[in-house]
Amino acid sequence: GTGVNSGTAHLVNVSIRATAGTDANTLIAGFVLNGAGSKSILLRGVGPTLANYQVTGALADPTLELHDSEGNIVEFNDNWQDAPTSTGIPPNLQPTDPLDSAIFITLPAGAYTAIVAGKNGGTGVGLVEVYNLP
Repeated sequence: GTGVNSGTAHLVNVSIRATAGTDANTLIAGFVLNGAGSKSILLRGVGPTLANYQVTGALADPTLELHDSEGNIVEFNDNWQDAPTSTGIPPNLQPTDPLDSAIFITLPAGAYTAIVAGKNGGTGVGLVEVYNLP
């Protein structure tokens, strides 16, 4: 069958928009990858681009951290074009503002957490996105 419990359903992407504060009030999204092998994942921490969509109080300069289930930092990014893997991001998924953050990475199965915060303690409305790429 094709029901949710048949093993054929899978997450394609998820996004969360909220106010990113400081310390315990950062913007956090958890996700789980299951199955065998590794998956190509794109994480985006968006702030400046939101202003293009008339979002008031958008986060001016987001940072993005990826943590594993033990809380260890797997990857960090400030400005997406500075990431060593940024050229691998599909053109239609590249952030439109150089201050937005992105992590393009291959990950094994497990639980992960993406954290979006404002650089230098900045606050504002941010967006965290997780894409499961083919």
